[in-house]
Amino acid sequence: MRPAFRLFARPSLAAIALAAASLTAVQAQTPAPSAPAPAAPKAAAAEPGPDTVIARVDGQPITMRDLTAAAEDLGQQLPEQLTPEQRRDYLVNYLTDLKIAAKAATGEKLQDTPEFKARLAYLSDKALVDQYLEQAAKKAVTEEGMRKLYDETMKNAAPEMEARARHILVESEDEAKKIYERVTTGKEDFAKVAAELSKDPGSGKEGGDLGYFTKDRMVPEFADAAFKLEPGQISQPVKSQFGWHVIKLEDKRAKPAPPFEQVKPQIEQYMTRKAHTELIMALRAKSKVERLDKPAAPPAPATPPAAPAAPAAPPK
Repeated sequence: MRPAFRLFARPSLAAIALAAASLTAVQAQTPAPSAPAPAAPKAAAAEPGPDTVIARVDGQPITMRDLTAAAEDLGQQLPEQLTPEQRRDYLVNYLTDLKIAAKAATGEKLQDTPEFKARLAYLSDKALVDQYLEQAAKKAVTEEGMRKLYDETMKNAAPEMEARARHILVESEDEAKKIYERVTTGKEDFAKVAAELSKDPGSGKEGGDLGYFTKDRMVPEFADAAFKLEPGQISQPVKSQFGWHVIKLEDKRAKPAPPFEQVKPQIEQYMTRKAHTELIMALRAKSKVERLDKPAAPPAPATPPAAPAAPAAPPK
């Protein structure tokens, strides 16, 4: 979970720092015109710890922990094409610019303004909550718990049917009827006719093969016709919004359950949200919350439509 603590959330300062860091990173990638031959490689150095000082700006240290925090905060704004070394240079340059600009802002006493104090208090609370929720999720979301939820869900899930079919798509009913005769009475190979005549750009070249699909993945007219067939049967022409289909059912089966590793990210996300929600609701239940403003009124119930007026009596 990425911390949401952003000391420089305003785009102007961050954008300037990012732009400067980008320029420095690009310049670092430009080879010198007469670079000396590289020295013989040395033994790999030990990985620096989180408190290792990487740089200093006017005496202020930049540590590996600072780089990690900046990388998490920037997220997708970091260029993807950088090597690990270039990425570190990028982050060092970014943090350098932030410290320089922060020092200038401090010189103008911006830290004493009510706006900054309110913003800092908000961001401090948010950073603490992010850490608190992350800690709670680590305790609540375990491999054992995720597997247990997976097993229980799979055990209680109703089996869902899926079909594998081929189809031939054409524009008119007459064309579809002629194709139906060719693949039924004429006993022509369905896949060859589909490759020859089907207007479906996706499945036509594959002999009309659509693979396995559940009923909800197809338009209703097509799905109803396909799931009524038995394997090997061919449908009469079926009209949908795409044109006219002739369908051959290849197979019908209960949809296999997805393996645990495939759905593990969704399970982890669900359990994390659940842990967060339960924790916050428990804290709220123990807290005294006073609203000094006027809360929004609940939405009004829908007004039933007025009864139609009684028709006038016919003239006598």
